Amino acid sequence: MSRPLSFISAFKAFISKGNVVDLAIAVIIAGAFKEVVNSVVTLVMTNALEPALEKANVSSIAELPAGLVLVALINFIAIAFVCFVIVQSIEAAKRKKQVIEEAQPDPQAQLAAAMAHLTEVIERKSL
Repeated sequence: MSRPLSFISAFKAFISKGNVVDLAIAVIIAGAFKEVVNSVVTLVMTNALEPALEKANVSSIAELPAGLVLVALINFIAIAFVCFVIVQSIEAAKRKKQVIEEAQPDPQAQLAAAMAHLTEVIERKSL
């Protein structure tokens, strides 16, 4: 009887780990983001290619031969670009924060320098 409880406990511990929950949320958001990108790409590409689509007698890119592949490729590029911009923004913010932190004086180093200076002054006065 203790084995199922142990298995269930282990499963609960696995599910409650932060990285599993974060990954699940990321997958859900990515699914929603995919739908938005699909709609935008289809709308923009259909309007941008409207003259060519009219000549081909089709109402959307998806109706073209290999149109779904073209839409998927454009979606991939759009999603990859957005991810790239997000990662670059995060990295820039981290670099900016690191520069600010490095520019701030180290209180431990200042205290050590002040103590060394004070010790030196006391030694000179006692001689």
